[in-house]
Amino acid sequence: MKIFKSIISKLFYFSICSLPLFAGNNNSKLFSQTQTFPDSVFHVSEELVYNVSYASIDIGQVRVKQLEEINKDGNKLFKSIAYIDSYKGIPFVDLHAVFQSLTHSNGYTTWFSARDKQDEAWKSTIYNFDYHNRSMYIEESIWKSDKVDKRDTVKIDTLYQDGLSLFFCARKHLFDQRRVNIPVVVNEKKFTTSINFTGQRTKEEIDAVDYPVDLIYFEGETGFVGIFGLTGGFEGWFSNDNARVPVIAKMKAIIGKIRIELMSWTRTGWAPPRAPAD
Repeated sequence: MKIFKSIISKLFYFSICSLPLFAGNNNSKLFSQTQTFPDSVFHVSEELVYNVSYASIDIGQVRVKQLEEINKDGNKLFKSIAYIDSYKGIPFVDLHAVFQSLTHSNGYTTWFSARDKQDEAWKSTIYNFDYHNRSMYIEESIWKSDKVDKRDTVKIDTLYQDGLSLFFCARKHLFDQRRVNIPVVVNEKKFTTSINFTGQRTKEEIDAVDYPVDLIYFEGETGFVGIFGLTGGFEGWFSNDNARVPVIAKMKAIIGKIRIELMSWTRTGWAPPRAPAD
């Protein structure tokens, strides 16, 4: 029973970390992070709420909000936050976490904070990216404690994404119609996420609206193959418009699929685009 509880909880947690992905061939390219994100991707005050389900059972919710634009030392940064909570009364699942990220307008992460509830305490992890010195500084502690329990330094040799900044990275490259390999830091380790932006137009139905939604489909591999039954594969469906809002994502696992679906939104002038009639 304890093993099953651990697997389900980790699947839920991992699916949330991969929410931003909606996280080979000879034409594969190392992801280039030199172009400025368009305003349609960074939209301050945008709030997107997702339902997370496993085997047709609703197990939790994710809320992603863009908080503010910050100008620092001549750089434009965007602060975002994600609240992750399992629903009350769900057997074997009790997960509560908060992610925050500062993403440079050129598309890479500069700071990331994660805290998750463990019993009555909240564990906090902070990443500070010092690209000038090719280093990432990690601090672990109990949230709101003055004591740092662990410090570490990881050498980095390129610009990285965290689990939340990747949410915006994938939106920017939705229409690229090529495969990209993206350096990502998750759980204090460096990985490469490969995404095939197919450009394939499709339509799907969601509970939030009473019409088929016009979407662009893509697929990829996370680089976390084999962890807690996950195969590493994922699929994403984003809105076919300038906003490129993540609408549906699916994570493949040996015991089934995790589905993440847009259930509500706050974004001026936006609603899921209606798919054209056949």
